Amino acid sequence: MEIFGAIITLIGSLVLLIASIGLVRMPDVYNRLQVGTKATTLGTILSLAGLIVIVPAWAGKLVLLVFFIMMTNPVSSHVMARAAYYIKIPFSSKTKVDKLKLSKKVLKTKIESK
Repeated sequence: MEIFGAIITLIGSLVLLIASIGLVRMPDVYNRLQVGTKATTLGTILSLAGLIVIVPAWAGKLVLLVFFIMMTNPVSSHVMARAAYYIKIPFSSKTKVDKLKLSKKVLKTKIESK
């Protein structure tokens, strides 16, 4: 059972390694936030799941950590992306659509039409 837990932990570590390489390759802040959040969430959860298999006595604490990571990582990433957008950090030249800008226009036209 310890070998299975070690393999899961190793897979989590590899996900984190691949994510760190992806962070360097992404063209702008918004893509880096997306890659960093998704990969760190998955990598950390896999690492903690492997620890749960290796040391079952820690399962309650580790499940609680997984819960908090799943709740805080996406929220913090969203807040940082919104802050970057509102201080006008530029998009990559490869970015084609700004959905936040489009949704603001739609909302503005709905308000003006009333």
